[in-house]
Amino acid sequence: MSKSTFTRRSFLQTSMLAGTAGGAALFGPWKHTRVHAAASDKPIRIGLTHDASGQFANSGQAERRGTEMAIAEFNEAGGVLGRRIDAIWMDTETNPQTGTRVAERMITRENVHFLVGAIQSGAANAISQVAQKYGCIYLNTNSSSPTEAGKNCHRVKFVWDGNGENFSKAAARNAIQTFGKKWFLIYNDYVWGQNTNEATKKVAINYGAEVVDEVPIPVGTRDWSSVLLRIQQAKPDVVAAAVGGDDFKVMRQQVRDMKLDGKPAWINNQQDWPDIYGLGADAAFGVFGTTWYHYLDLPGVSDFVKRYQERYPTTRINVPGNVTYNGYVAMRELLRVVAEVGSTDNIKIIKALEGRVMKAADRMQHHDAVIDADSHHVQQTIYLAQGNPKPKDDTDYFQILSSSDPDSIRADANKECKLESYADTPNYDQG
Repeated sequence: MSKSTFTRRSFLQTSMLAGTAGGAALFGPWKHTRVHAAASDKPIRIGLTHDASGQFANSGQAERRGTEMAIAEFNEAGGVLGRRIDAIWMDTETNPQTGTRVAERMITRENVHFLVGAIQSGAANAISQVAQKYGCIYLNTNSSSPTEAGKNCHRVKFVWDGNGENFSKAAARNAIQTFGKKWFLIYNDYVWGQNTNEATKKVAINYGAEVVDEVPIPVGTRDWSSVLLRIQQAKPDVVAAAVGGDDFKVMRQQVRDMKLDGKPAWINNQQDWPDIYGLGADAAFGVFGTTWYHYLDLPGVSDFVKRYQERYPTTRINVPGNVTYNGYVAMRELLRVVAEVGSTDNIKIIKALEGRVMKAADRMQHHDAVIDADSHHVQQTIYLAQGNPKPKDDTDYFQILSSSDPDSIRADANKECKLESYADTPNYDQG
């Protein structure tokens, strides 16, 4: 679907693709048809709102592999409540307007039980507004603007990624102590970049930094020379960048071409795996945050990587990264809760998710995670990393430097969240 032609034909084509070409990989072998058919012939239907075009197309499809992997594993084990889990996917195009239309169509025409996905925070916010209007639970799997679990929170929305403030808190104090107090800020000029930049500036100043300049970068920028010349002239100790997707790839290459990747020091907020995979370990310059890495020395990590590779043997990104991981654990937890409450009723599931503790070993992280009951933001381990000087193989890009426990990097932006009451949230249950 192009941005200007969201037509009935394109919708039907997308729906058919979701039920045909993607069906075998998504649903997997339905091993228990005879046993479970009597319980209910109606599947539990998930609406997947993952980008396949626009700035975050690569991340959207990486996220989709994680959600589909979780669905397939549940189906192979017999489904949930004796019912198969189906999914319909539609491209949200890294675009809030498309996100709104997709969410409306998923809920009103496709009768999905839940919505899952989104990378760009503007699109996630748009989807969540539609979801709240109807009462449909929405898992925002990978958007990381501090506003998503802050002023733009909703009772039906649960935010699974770390946000820009979490990553800034993990990195800023160490960067000031190690590299210096003179900071230059650059950021993508849309909701995630704007709010992540504000959070970074606030955190850095609180730790004693002096911000010498800050530059908004239009989405789609391909010539970074003017910005990089300003950095050369300012001679900062640290450049803090909130730049993502395809823009980050272009920026990184031009930073290297101008030999600015060694000095000043670069703090790149969060490094999403799809934005760097295939470029080699030397492309990972600076210090950056992530929520997960495929070489963490923790129980379950290697098995998860193996299962991913077996399920997606021809995928260009042949090891899962943080985006795939977030999609997988979010979907898995949702389906577990549906099984536990024995229902697809939205209010029952919301109450079961609020305050839910998820053990570190189960989530393949260093610290237990919890879904904050007041903001619906998953409080989790944040890792700081840099490019790996001694990679063990051609996928080993990161050297993990530290892990921060959730309480030490909790976002102040979450305090701005005012969830709708249960009474003001429509009851939603597709049966």
